[in-house]
Amino acid sequence: MFERIIRILVKELLEIRRDRWAMFRLIVPPLVQMLIFGYAATFEVYHVNTVILDRDHSQESRDLISHFVASTRFDVVEIAGTERDVSQAIDDGTATVGITIQPRFAAFLLKGQKAPLQVVVDGTNSNTALIALGYVEQIAAAYSASQGNTYATRIPGGITARVEDLEMAQRPWFNPNLDGRWFFVPGVVGTLSLILTVSLTASAVVREREIGTLEQIMVSPIRPYEFILGKTIPFFLIGFAETALVAVFGVLWFQVPFVGNPFILMLGTALFLLSTLGLGLLISTLVRTQQQAFGANFFVSNPMFTLSGFSFPIASMPRPMQWVTYLDPLRYYLVVIRATFLKGVGIAVLWPDLLAMAVIGIGLLTLSTLRFRKALD
Repeated sequence: MFERIIRILVKELLEIRRDRWAMFRLIVPPLVQMLIFGYAATFEVYHVNTVILDRDHSQESRDLISHFVASTRFDVVEIAGTERDVSQAIDDGTATVGITIQPRFAAFLLKGQKAPLQVVVDGTNSNTALIALGYVEQIAAAYSASQGNTYATRIPGGITARVEDLEMAQRPWFNPNLDGRWFFVPGVVGTLSLILTVSLTASAVVREREIGTLEQIMVSPIRPYEFILGKTIPFFLIGFAETALVAVFGVLWFQVPFVGNPFILMLGTALFLLSTLGLGLLISTLVRTQQQAFGANFFVSNPMFTLSGFSFPIASMPRPMQWVTYLDPLRYYLVVIRATFLKGVGIAVLWPDLLAMAVIGIGLLTLSTLRFRKALD
């Protein structure tokens, strides 16, 4: 049995070694994708084009405008003269945010009342619009607090009438600077591992069928589970090495800390690869050509990415879709890889996710073996 499995394993490794394009595809594209995702994938918003209309023309309104000009979140591209100018800037895409400081802005501040400030955002990109609104609120709140204390000292009673503000002390754990790359880079490692291993194994059995060697395997004494193991082990080793390469590159290039136990990460990676390899082999037993395998891989990988929680919170999804996510091994692997990278937690915390990946992996490999047995019959 072991001799037959080793022969299949050696055969797969030799085929990959002889294919120079395959060697290039295994190394260069994942590193390039890590660079692209690492720099481009972020929830943070900077340099939002902003148009401002000042209808008060007071020292206070100019002071507020200076807060937006000094912020790296907004780029003031135009100081409008009329409301029509604000609308035109939003309509033609020159600006994403339009801020109008209403008349008597300073007068309301002097009276300790709420000063009128209108904010218009381009809702075409709802995510950017919501984040930009949050930044506007932060700047306006900080300005309001500073002005409130300033004007409070001018009213009768002097310093005894000073407005006392509630100060919030922030202490982000595990990511002190709230760096978005610390969140995305570990997730990219899992996503690239999913795409790579599923695409490799999805064409494994199909390639044997297309070149005519599957018929020879059918009449040989090899058993279905031996064939599946022989196909799984080399791609498991390749996937493990590929995951390690991408992870090390991400850590060194983007300076993402790793504070956990590497053996816990290796265990989680091994269980995740069993799931993805089982999925890829199952696809290869259901299709007839490598083109069909590529299409099926695309059809399966995209929903898995969407439902994993990589960029869209699972808690925000409809309840039926949340149930579907429990069948997605990437969901559990993202928890494991981010927890080991940033939190340093161990099996005592991660065992439910590790167990879920083990169950999914064993189930998919078993189903792949049964499907291949049916093909042999």
